[in-house]
Amino acid sequence: MLVQKIDYQKNDHAQMVEFIKQGIRDTAHLTGVSDLSLEVEQALLKVPRAQFVSKELKEFAYFDEALPIGCGQTISQPLIVALMTELIQPHRGQKVLEIGTGTGYQSAVLAQIVKEVYTIEIIPELSLTAQRHFNECEYKNIYPLIGSGAEGWLEYAPYDGILITAACDTIPHALLDQLSPNGHMVIPLGGKGRTQMLTLVKKDANGQIHEKAILPVAFVPFT
Repeated sequence: MLVQKIDYQKNDHAQMVEFIKQGIRDTAHLTGVSDLSLEVEQALLKVPRAQFVSKELKEFAYFDEALPIGCGQTISQPLIVALMTELIQPHRGQKVLEIGTGTGYQSAVLAQIVKEVYTIEIIPELSLTAQRHFNECEYKNIYPLIGSGAEGWLEYAPYDGILITAACDTIPHALLDQLSPNGHMVIPLGGKGRTQMLTLVKKDANGQIHEKAILPVAFVPFT
């Protein structure tokens, strides 16, 4: 996990985005992402992260840290949310699949940029919480499902981008099959006791798969 030095006296949405921008620049030599795009920056500013954490943790909502959300799960560090979003190169008109809805923050960020977000969560309690957040924020282009992310969501495949927010030993074959030609997938790879590596997966126009290790991360394990 990337941890930045933060002024803990300030819990400010705009400041969080400034930390993210600096973090993106500081890690560009590893990630290949040199700066935060305007689309992702605006998405981060539009989505109130405080809406997606518990009342007890709202004072920490705009710190650049992962936070517990219950059920042994976490809401990802904002810098990692931004980086994963950038890596799939999202733009208008696209359809994206997310595996691991959590409380819905990553879905909400994606929904500001792409046409449709399909998101799967295996823990019913978390999925229902996320759905409540989507309704409260009036997000109309996010489609949640309670189920196993390993099988993807074949009904709406293929997807221009796929984000997996839990660590896997290997890339689930069903998800590779549901990725569009020229599509991008971001997934943390690494099993128990192994270093997790955020990995960019590209499927070229001929269907060939290309993987690129981005940087070490710490995610909850894939369920």
